[in-house]
Amino acid sequence: MRLGFLSSHSGTTMEAVLKAIHNGRLAAEPALLISNNSKSRSVEIAAQYGMPFYHISQKTHPEFDRNDEVILAKLREHGVDIVLLVGYMKKLGPQTLKAYSGKMINIHPSLLPKYGGLGMYGQYVHEAVLQHNETESGVTIHLVDEEYDTGAIINQRSTPVYATDTVESLSNRVLELGYETLVDTLSQIAAGEIVL
Repeated sequence: MRLGFLSSHSGTTMEAVLKAIHNGRLAAEPALLISNNSKSRSVEIAAQYGMPFYHISQKTHPEFDRNDEVILAKLREHGVDIVLLVGYMKKLGPQTLKAYSGKMINIHPSLLPKYGGLGMYGQYVHEAVLQHNETESGVTIHLVDEEYDTGAIINQRSTPVYATDTVESLSNRVLELGYETLVDTLSQIAAGEIVL
């Protein structure tokens, strides 16, 4: 199972997956990282693990269709089986979405369908959870489709929301839960226990 990563920022989720592969916990091969941000920490992490990296953005390919075409070409060139969106902040084009339909996975820091959609990412999700006095939050692993956070749900895990929680404390707990849930989900896919 060859994994392609799309990341825009810190790359901590990608790093958790790479560690699991390195430690023998996950039977998969890291194929490449594509980032729209050449200065993201995810680029450094990819280099540490000897994984090829490509900067593909509006700067390198201003036309949306061409951007889409190049992303798909790189994924195919590296024999990617499953694409992981790990903090990737750009909308993907129709060619890539079609080619990897049912094989592209996103991790979202809430129990979808709650607190998903355009603008719902990172701290904005946790702020909304706390503002609405939710008693639980969590992570959702789902397939990617044409809209934000609407693809079929593969796995969900919850965590309590405490009265003392801040955006930071909730975010940290959900992040850790997300790392575990994603690695476990990928392990189940690799073992044939979850069929995409």
